[in-house]
Amino acid sequence: MDRLTAMQVFVEVAERGSLTAAAEALGMSRAMVTRYLAEVETWLGARLLHRTTRRISLTGPGEAALLRFRQMLAIGDELQGEVASDNPEPHGVLRVTASVSFGQLHLAAAVAEFVRRHPLTRVELLLVDRVVNLVEERVDVAVRISRAIDPSLIARWLAPCRSVLCAAPSYLAERGTPVSADALAGHNCLTHHYVGKSVWQLQRHGRAISVAVGGNISANEASLLLEAVRAGAGIAMLPTYQIAPLLRSGALVEVLPEYQVEEMGIHAVYASRRQLPAVMRSFLDFLVERFAGEEFLARI
Repeated sequence: MDRLTAMQVFVEVAERGSLTAAAEALGMSRAMVTRYLAEVETWLGARLLHRTTRRISLTGPGEAALLRFRQMLAIGDELQGEVASDNPEPHGVLRVTASVSFGQLHLAAAVAEFVRRHPLTRVELLLVDRVVNLVEERVDVAVRISRAIDPSLIARWLAPCRSVLCAAPSYLAERGTPVSADALAGHNCLTHHYVGKSVWQLQRHGRAISVAVGGNISANEASLLLEAVRAGAGIAMLPTYQIAPLLRSGALVEVLPEYQVEEMGIHAVYASRRQLPAVMRSFLDFLVERFAGEEFLARI
């Protein structure tokens, strides 16, 4: 039995809670995953998983094995990084996560360019609209858009993230254009679950303004809000990295341009500086180059 692969299989199954999902992530058949699980239980002489038709859960020995296997796999990754440090060409696998909207619009093309430059690398992209636990989900780099980064993580600044209030011309023709922040109370404001769901933070002439907003559509992903805005459903706060071409074409109109939305930052975030693999250092440097601050904003 390949015990290293068996450990990887067990960790994937434990983290994903599904043999099928683990098989897809590992690029192997479900039958092979089942075989590795049986072999690792035979190797350790203990039942590691409770399996029913609906769910998989860890036994007591399984929880202990998961902790140890994660540590052993991390040590293996570090050793591989040390051994490969003499090879100037980045190589290896990176797991990278970002939001759906930023990932689709900008990160996917960046990753394509990175692997073109470095053909010995492979990148696994995870696009989700939740905060991923980098350690538990074995993610190497997260591209996060936030005002503040968890102090337990390391972050490299990539670019500012600016947002504007916008609406479709059809909505403004029907409902009128607000002329002040207070006028937003009379409009259908479409909101994001995690950013300004009930209050929008604005600034005018250097003065901070909190505006209570509400509407009949809320979503957990900016792309969903964008489609609702384009359909004439209301006013939304959306990032310029997503809507700049639509503003230029006139498909969307900026609302209250004299008010500024509180700015956030785009960061590349990772868990530890210790034994940073060469491929990860190269990828981080590449992201800094690709999303070079104001230059990135000028290109969108």
